[in-house]
Parts: sequence; structure tokens; C-alpha cells
Amino acid sequence: MRKALRWLLSLVVLIGTVSAAGLTTGATAGATTRAAVTSEPDVPDIADPEVPDIKDRLLAIPGMSLIEEKPYPGYRFFVLNYTQPVDHRHPSKGTFEQRLTVLHKDTGRPTVYYTSGYGVSTNPSRREPTQIVDGNQISMEYRYFTPSRPDPADWSKLDIWQAATDQHRIHRALKPIYGKKWLATGVSKGGMTATYYERFYPRDMAGIVAYVAPNDVDDQEDSAYDAFLDGVGTKECRDRIQAVQRESMVRRGPLSAKLKAYAEAEGYTFTTVGTLDKVFEAVVMDLVWTFWQYQPAATACGEIPDAATATDQALYDYVDAVVGWSAYTDQGLEGYLPYYYQAGTELGAPFIRQPWLGDLSRYGYQPPRSFVPREIPMTFKPWVMRDVDRWVRHNAQQMMYVYGEYDPWGAERFRPARGAKHDSHVFTAPGANHGANVARLTADDRAKATQRIQAWAGVSSASGKPLAAYDEKLDRRDVRKEMTLRP
Repeated sequence: MRKALRWLLSLVVLIGTVSAAGLTTGATAGATTRAAVTSEPDVPDIADPEVPDIKDRLLAIPGMSLIEEKPYPGYRFFVLNYTQPVDHRHPSKGTFEQRLTVLHKDTGRPTVYYTSGYGVSTNPSRREPTQIVDGNQISMEYRYFTPSRPDPADWSKLDIWQAATDQHRIHRALKPIYGKKWLATGVSKGGMTATYYERFYPRDMAGIVAYVAPNDVDDQEDSAYDAFLDGVGTKECRDRIQAVQRESMVRRGPLSAKLKAYAEAEGYTFTTVGTLDKVFEAVVMDLVWTFWQYQPAATACGEIPDAATATDQALYDYVDAVVGWSAYTDQGLEGYLPYYYQAGTELGAPFIRQPWLGDLSRYGYQPPRSFVPREIPMTFKPWVMRDVDRWVRHNAQQMMYVYGEYDPWGAERFRPARGAKHDSHVFTAPGANHGANVARLTADDRAKATQRIQAWAGVSSASGKPLAAYDEKLDRRDVRKEMTLRP
């Protein structure tokens, strides 16, 4: 039976290597070279008066339309829609509009292709690799995140291959304009997205820079997360945050009453999860994970209230500040429905034991199915992440992963193929959490990572530093805070 499933999966992937435009993707399960990206087309400079304005060139692409243009010194910034098939295997069966943004610098510069794996910001911003190579940036909204969602939504078409093919079609559409080398990047779920894109379309990009990207290969085996939480930070800090969790459970009555009053005041409901009590427990059980994911290790432990002496209000406020009581309400879940659907169908999700809560927990750690409306069917496909992991381990070339020392998502990480011919790297930023990046690496690792990113992009700097000066507004490095247990 397993052999039959593997054969069927291989056939599906083979069929899927033809894009909606009828172009072959070049995705293979074997070793792949990057010969296709080393030969760059000769694209004229946009400053040439005979070349149309960059906006005209973008809008000349079939299916591309302008939402708005926003000014930013030294750049042109466009918010655009691009028409995509709902199903890339059957492009005649409906389309939807997918948002993307273009931070245009110069067609003679490399391009960084970014996705958060969630929605897209409509304000100008520059990801770290874009600053490092001083390039253009294309940012794509992940399919099914509002407003980039078909109506009606066929949820069976939300999978990593369809999303990778969205990226592939946008790349093929823009490559004639931005002809220099491209790098794909993303943070957390965005880093996962960049990895999946590389797995299916390994000839599109000259390199991948993935930040804090989880790799849940076996959704039924999460002991690595338990081991991480058992040893992260100091014992004193671990004990303090666990004590707050336990005390919150002990005071379930008065804290739930506060949550009920808050929900009534804000109009929050609990239909998807089922009851206020389940929402209460889900938030409290996320506290330890979210604490380590986002809190600054150097100062956060001292800010944990003393569980034994804290008032009900102090406990309630602390849990709200770290996790957010609204996170599992219907309204809090609505914007993240595509993530929970994917977590319950392909990506997997951590299931952590938390034995210090065992006698107080009524429901245990709740799976993604609990956070998706029941009318949306979900079936988990365990082979999908195993396929990606196997491909990365054996075939990855010019792929970089950056993790944070204190980030629980890094407990299960990608481990790309090693060796000079693969030119792939894994770095860990000391003292960093889910906001880890190249700038927070040790000096030697930072120089090496910067040099490799620039080399992949076809640019270089003898200093081993970013080619563009830091811009306080454009280069904000705040990690996107996804409240509760979301990458």
C-alpha cells in the first residue's frame, strides 16, 4: 500500500510540473544544478529613455493590475494584483486575484522574492537579504489569505504545490523585467514556503535564505520540542513560567470570568473551538511556547509575575500580554484559517506534553482540526513533509537556514545536504528567539552568511557587509508576532 501511495505521489508531482501557462517547472526528485540561473538575459536599464516607465512594464504583463503606488525615496513601490488559477493543474476551472508588491530599485540589480507565508504588507519594507544585496524586492501574499482567496473557496486547492506554483508563475511573469539573479526568502512559515518553492521549482532561484523555518517531518513524533522546552534557558526561568501556567489553571474560575466579560464587551464568540473553557485552556497551554518564541531572553524572565502572590488580574494581564486571550476566538482565528488548514493537512503542528499541567488540563493540547470550522473537510497527508525533508537533505543547493538559540520552532529544523558542491548552510544566532537573522549571528558566521548571499545574487563586497545602508523605516527587523502557537 505504501509503495502504491509513493508511486501515486510521484505521478501527481510529475503531472504538476506543467504550470498553468503550460510551461515545464523543472522540478525533479533527483540532484539539480543551477545552470538555468547562471545565464542572465540582457535586460536594458530602466533609466534608458527608450524604455517605458517601470509601472507601464509591470502593467503590460497579462493578468497584472495596479492597486496603488506609494512613494519611497530611492525606490518605486507598487501594490498589485495578479490573476492566478485556483487550480494550476486545471487552469480553466476558475481564477482569483493574488496580491503582491514590488519594491523597485533598478532592473540591473538582483531581486529578492519574499513571502511571509501569510498576508502581504502594503507598505514599503525591505527584508534583510534585500538590504544585503541592495536589490529589488517582490513580496507575494500566500494564497487563501484575505483578500487573495477564491470565492467560493475550494480548500482542497490550498497546498504547498499550488502555492509554489503561484510563486513560479509570478517569477516567470517578472523575470523578463528583472533579469538578474533572484533569491527567495521568508521568515518562519515564509521560510518554509521558500523551501517548498525550491523543492518544486529548483531552477527558478539562485539561492534560498530561510529564517527560523520549522520542519515537522513526522507529525506524530514531537519529542524534540519537549526536549527543547526541558532545557531552554535557566531552570529558574522555566519554573517561573510553568508556575504561571499552572496557577492560571488553578484559578480557572475567576480568570475565565474575566475572559467571558472581555469577550462579551468585544463581541467575541467561540463557535469554532466550541466553548469558552476550551479557548481558555488553549491560551494558557500556549504560554510556555509563546514565551520562548518571542520574549527577549535577557530581560523576560525577570518580568514573569510570582505565581503564588500575583492577583487574578496580574495573571490575566500577563497571559494576555504574552499570548493574547482573543487568539482562539472566532474573530482571532478568522485571519489565520489558511494556516490552521495547512497545519492539519500537510505542515503538521507541535504537540507538547507539558506534564506540569497534566492533572489540571481537561482537553490536552488541541490539534489544528479544533481551529478550523467543521464544514471544511481536512485529511492529513503525512508523506508531504517527508518528501520535502528528504529532498532538502539530499538535493539542496545554495540554501541557507538561520535559527535562534531560544526559539522552540528550531527544535525541528531543516538540515540541507552538506559538502562544497551543495554550498548550503545552517546558522544559529546566540541568544536570539524567533526574530533571529544574519545580523544577530556571531561575527564570523555573519560575514560568511553575508558573503554567500551576495555571491549567490551575483554581487560582492570586500567588507562582508550589506551593500545598502540601514534604513530605519524600510529595514525594521521586528519579527511578525503570530499570537499563539503559529510559525
